[in-house]
Amino acid sequence: QVQLVESGGGLVQPGGSLRLSCAASGSIFSINAMAWYRQAPGRQRELVASITGGGGINYADSVKGRFIISRDNAKNTTALQMNSLKPEDTAVYICNAWVSTGGYNWHDYWGQGTQVTVSS
Repeated sequence: QVQLVESGGGLVQPGGSLRLSCAASGSIFSINAMAWYRQAPGRQRELVASITGGGGINYADSVKGRFIISRDNAKNTTALQMNSLKPEDTAVYICNAWVSTGGYNWHDYWGQGTQVTVSS
C-alpha cells in the first residue's frame, strides 16, 4: 500500500503565502506524476498543478504566476508554494500521485487533504 500525507494548510490573509507539502510512503517502486488538486464547497475537484518525474510542470490558469510546484524524487515528496493568495483559493488541497508498486502495477493514490482558508 501507498500513503500520501499532506501538511502545511491553515488560515492566511489575502496576499499572504503558504507552503504545502506531501510525502509518499509505503511500497513504492516508482512515482510518475505528482499533482495538487483542490476542492471548494459545492464545486468540483480541480487540478491546481502537476509535475512529472522529469520535471515537466503544468498549472491551472487561475494560479499561474502565483503558485510553484516542486518535487524531490529521492524523498518521494512534492511541495506547493502558494503566494499572493486570494479568497477564491480557499479549498481543501489534495495531493495525488501516479505510483508503481512494482512491474506494471501503476495506481492513482490520493491524500486526505489539507484545508487552506484565505480570509481577513
